[in-house]
Order: sequence, then C-alpha cells, then structure tokens
Amino acid sequence: MTDLCNSNTNIALRKNIESFLDYMKFEKLLSQNTISGYLRDLNYFAEYTEKNNIYDYKNISHENIIDFLECLFKTHKEATVSRMLSTLRSFYRYLLISQKIKNNPFSDIRNPKLPAKNIDILDQEQVKSFLGKVPASTSLELRNKAMLELLYCCGLRVSEIINLKFENFDFEENLVRFIGKGNKERIVPFGNTVKIQVEKYLGSARFNIEREKKSNYVFLNKSGNRMTRQGFWKILKHYAEKFDFNKNIYPHIFRHSFATHMLEQGADLRIVQELLGHSSISTTEIYTNLDKRHIKKTYFKYHPRNNMDTK
Repeated sequence: MTDLCNSNTNIALRKNIESFLDYMKFEKLLSQNTISGYLRDLNYFAEYTEKNNIYDYKNISHENIIDFLECLFKTHKEATVSRMLSTLRSFYRYLLISQKIKNNPFSDIRNPKLPAKNIDILDQEQVKSFLGKVPASTSLELRNKAMLELLYCCGLRVSEIINLKFENFDFEENLVRFIGKGNKERIVPFGNTVKIQVEKYLGSARFNIEREKKSNYVFLNKSGNRMTRQGFWKILKHYAEKFDFNKNIYPHIFRHSFATHMLEQGADLRIVQELLGHSSISTTEIYTNLDKRHIKKTYFKYHPRNNMDTK
C-alpha cells in the first residue's frame, strides 16, 4: 500500500482520516505506535474504497462493508480483521461525535471470534525457584535481582522498568508511579521483597555502576547508561540458561504469571486490570480462563468426594 498522502483516494476521506489521527494523538494522547497502526488500517480501507468506486464513505452500505470483510478474510487472519474493524469503528465514532455523519455504519458489525490465546505462565513454585536462584553479591547482580523482582512482583513491562526514574518511587508508601503504555499514569504498589532489593541496589551498587556518569534513570547498564530492552533480555536469557530452567523464559511470562497468580489468590479482576494498566477489562479477562483451569485442577485434586473409591 502507498502512503496516504500519495494516494488518489477521496480527498474528503483523506482529510477526515488526518483529523482523526490528530484527535487520537493530541486529545486521546495515544502512542505513536498506535497512531501508525491506525494509519495503516485506514490507508488500506481508503484504497479499497477507491478501487471499488465507493465514494460515499459517510453512508457506506452494509453490503459494501460485508464485501470489504470478505476481501480481508482472503488475505488476512482473524486477528488482523478484528483489529481493522476496531479501527474503523473508532474512526466512524469520531465522525459521529464530530457531527460529520448521523450513524456509525460499523457499530453493528461484530468482530470475528478469535481463537483462544495460548498463554504461557510459570506456577508459583517455579517463580519462587527462579527468583531465589538469582545471585546478589556484585553490584550488577544486585541490579539484576531488583529488576527481576519488579518484573514479577509488580507485573511491569520491560519498557516500564528500564524507564523508571528516582521520582517514580515512593518508599514511604511502597508505591511506584510512572507513565505506562498509551501515555497513561499508573500507580502500582510493591511489597517488602521488592523494597528490600531495590534499596539494596540503590544503597551502593548503583553508585558503583554509574561512576562519573550522572543519570536519573534507576537501572543502568555496566557502562553507566540507561538499561536497554536488549540488555534486559540478555540478562534474563543468561539466568534461564544458567539455571537450566525447563521452560521458555521471556520477560512477559512473568507479567502473565503475576496476573494469573493474583486471580488464583482471589484478587478482583478490575483491580488486576488497574495493576496491569489495561484500558479494557476484556484484555485482562484472558487470565480468568487460566484461573478457571487452576480452580478446576485444585478441585479435582483436593475435594474429598473426588478422591473416594466409587466401587
């Protein structure tokens, strides 16, 4: 697909797409990655309308939408079709609130049902074993242990950890405040395990790593610069190989495990949603299926009537 500005699509549609993207960027404060995703989807739609002589995009018919979806399904997976539908629903909702259309033609079009996601998690004993094996003797080891405790105990993303600054921590209230995905402020509490490890790292280890360089970022690489995503991955991979862990270990598996373990322990779904920083509770609901499997497994293992000899 060509760039939107080089396309010969309907000029009015192109202008409205640009206005929508500005609205999402400056009013909704969405990230550049999200804006770029919207642009790709709307560009695809704009070119489709041109190829198929659909110039009255404001009153696009139900039949035109169905034809568009059939075209999408020929070359795209359900997840891509679902994402494009969500983009178009948002775009037309913007046109509606801007009083440029009277009805949203996509409001009654349901997203295709996606196959259940296969999410890897570590059980609580595996997490305990992994984190317990992380050494804490040298300055770099103290840094690593603090980062990995934050990864699991607070359910943080790697990007959130490496961008933490001193002002993000409130050690009196045991809270960490930061700007997460989508430029949204998030507040996550942390327990004494995290507090002890982070304070140990900040006590002297960080000073030894920083040396003459001065940085406001909490976690630094061995050169004294801000830790990178690649650097974090290498550290985690090193420990996974060293411990000979019989599991595919990657950063997000600790976030998945955090959410699942919280639900297993009885945490409210909306609280977990807030802790993870999910804008929609439907995103968090994927963990309830994992939690149901845990409940079922526990029931069949421990319920006395389930273990009786029925002969």
